[in-house]
Amino acid sequence: MSGLTHFDASGQAHMVDVSDKEVTDRLAVAEGYIRMTPETLEIISEGRAKKGDVLSVARLAGIMGAKRTAELIPLCHPLPISKVSLELTAEPSRPGVRVEATVKTTGQTGVEMEALTAVATACLTVYDMVKAVEKSMTIEDIRLVLKDGGKSGRYEAKA
Repeated sequence: MSGLTHFDASGQAHMVDVSDKEVTDRLAVAEGYIRMTPETLEIISEGRAKKGDVLSVARLAGIMGAKRTAELIPLCHPLPISKVSLELTAEPSRPGVRVEATVKTTGQTGVEMEALTAVATACLTVYDMVKAVEKSMTIEDIRLVLKDGGKSGRYEAKA
């Protein structure tokens, strides 16, 4: 199990002990997409969804998702998050909505999982709010784009 920090020497899952890690500023950015028909995207963009402002509700849901990550992912540490922001952008060329989440903290472990959870939660919320119009939407390409801070330093995904 070399290199897999969430398993002990006997292969049992455990929460990583971060007590000896240095407290540093941590940043993570994640992105993802929800693909849909041009007609569904038009409904969202024009504010005609029956459940309300889809992108605003999804933004709030993403923030809430980041804050609750430790409750959803069994081995994540609860963290004092100092910033969560989400940008939801209609992309007619895909067609769909691009979601980007930025999460910051100062602590002993990173916020990659919080950024990824924020994106997934926002995408799921978009789906929930317009599924009456289109059930065939797909959530795609959720990934870590940037991570900075801590012992491993900076990571930037390739374009």
